[in-house]
Amino acid sequence: MNHVHKQLTRSTLAIVISAIIVSGCAQESTDTAKRSLPQSTSKTQSASETHSTSQDNLELHEVAGLVRASEPQADLYIPVKQQSSSAKANAASIEQRTVSGKFIGSNSVRDKHIRVSDRNLSSVPIANDKFESVVQNGNMLAAETPVSTFSIDVDTGSYSTTRRLINQGQLPAKNTVRVEELVNYFSYSYPAPTSTEQPFSVNTELAPSPYNADTQLLRIGIKGFDVAADQLGASNLVLLLDVSGSMSSIDKLPLLKQAMLMLSQQLSAHDKVSIVVYAGASGVVLDGVAGNNFTAIKTALSQLNAQGGTNGSQGIQLAYQLAQKHFIANGSNRVILATDCDFNLGMTDHQQLVDYVASQSKNGIGLSTLGFGLGSGTASYNDHLLEQLSNKANGQYAFIDTLNEARKVLVDQLSATLLTIAHDVKVQIEFNPAVVSEYRLIGYENRLLNRSDFNNDAVDAGEVGAGHTVTALYELRYNDSHNRLVDPLRYGIEKPAVEDAMVNTDEVAFLKLRYKAIGEQTSQLIAYPINRDKQLTHLHQTSDDFRFAAAVAGFGQLLNQNDYVHDTDYANLITLAESAMGQDRFGYRHEFVQMVKTASVLDRQVMITEPDTRSVSQ
Repeated sequence: MNHVHKQLTRSTLAIVISAIIVSGCAQESTDTAKRSLPQSTSKTQSASETHSTSQDNLELHEVAGLVRASEPQADLYIPVKQQSSSAKANAASIEQRTVSGKFIGSNSVRDKHIRVSDRNLSSVPIANDKFESVVQNGNMLAAETPVSTFSIDVDTGSYSTTRRLINQGQLPAKNTVRVEELVNYFSYSYPAPTSTEQPFSVNTELAPSPYNADTQLLRIGIKGFDVAADQLGASNLVLLLDVSGSMSSIDKLPLLKQAMLMLSQQLSAHDKVSIVVYAGASGVVLDGVAGNNFTAIKTALSQLNAQGGTNGSQGIQLAYQLAQKHFIANGSNRVILATDCDFNLGMTDHQQLVDYVASQSKNGIGLSTLGFGLGSGTASYNDHLLEQLSNKANGQYAFIDTLNEARKVLVDQLSATLLTIAHDVKVQIEFNPAVVSEYRLIGYENRLLNRSDFNNDAVDAGEVGAGHTVTALYELRYNDSHNRLVDPLRYGIEKPAVEDAMVNTDEVAFLKLRYKAIGEQTSQLIAYPINRDKQLTHLHQTSDDFRFAAAVAGFGQLLNQNDYVHDTDYANLITLAESAMGQDRFGYRHEFVQMVKTASVLDRQVMITEPDTRSVSQ
């Protein structure tokens, strides 16, 4: 009997073991079959990527207690607890993803060398973030095109988005960095205007360029008169806040709330604050409460949650209605749009949005834009749209990636953010072809104006805020330079034209600026000659501001893979910046040096892993 019992036990065990082996083999065969599926069929690959993206979205939104469905026509959120066990299992099986949003195997470095295990998944930039590519300014011949005209720019968004990318281990894509926004992120110790009759001062500095041998660098600096925060006039602010589902991550709506609380702490009883939110629908949360009613503002902000789609256009229209309702004559009337700019519902024609805010600025209501968070899941951050909206609406664009950046924009530089002291500021410089053979404007590619636009008061241009500094840089080559890029024409009239036209060889260029004073529709003119005898002979003789601005502009050009810098690299720029720290009250210059050092390491990594390109694609 015992013998029979033992035999039955052995048979049972054998059956169980066989079943386990068969099951394992079947699973292995399934996995092998999946791995061996052909990758050349575009439809199959697209379907696979769509499924991967769907699972990624589940993982991203689980942190916020929500799961977003990935249907193309839907914008649905369901609680995490309602997920099926298989969905959770699938999401948990996702181990790695590249910075471009494509999935890779555990041993693959096919796409990029950064893995999701190296940093928080939600902070990795996604391929569909929109950074506009610009065409680099080239060398211009002074004998053929002696006049350069552009609108000033006080935006800083490109600097902080660049910092965000680099801190996450990614270099910006080629030609997506707006160099002037990097330079103008920093304040410079330019002389302040002596009276408010002229709202800003202008000064120049000319010295050898660090970018190319036998060239010169011309710096043009503008400094607006400053106004203490407690001396600001009354402000009518409408906070237009994005509370759509794409804002759920910690670097978006939670950071936005903290930033708005910082702003509200700077306001007084004379100010008015309204809050409009938008997602699938828009609504008024606060309607013109006193600026010092901190409790009401804090309570309203604390109740905001991220959910739904993004009907940005409807929210903007409602915000302007409130701004008009509480309009303060001779005060600062401004809508502050805070968003990740993932407009996917409502009026999605971006040009219509730009035209709408431009028309509202003529009614005395400005628009400033604050960007939060780069894209995650199916969201896409639209850097270009936020920049264009502020450009056309007498405002400023900043990207808020940290609480320190929120403090910089909304506390330390509040006067510049809220109070505009000059409208439609344009710069025009005429180079003397008897002295200058070639010149190149560094940055400002999307701010260029026609020569005739300078005297046309109907043409929109940039604004200067209280205390703002604005910097522009030109690289020059003189006629006696041994480093000229363009040979003189054999059959042209270039030389006779220069000799007949020019009688003053002491001047390098003639600088003109136009601006409109507040409340005026007719521009005023300022003009300055730039004399060659004022030029410094060595770079080390220049001011700290000159050298630091040159280092920042050089960094932007390297990131853009600029074709016109030959004698500089990251090491040279670090040395140049470290020689020009100045007082650096807030530590921004030291932070910049650390960022350049990190970018230098990333650049070497990319050169090793991807020798055909220096940028990590977005």
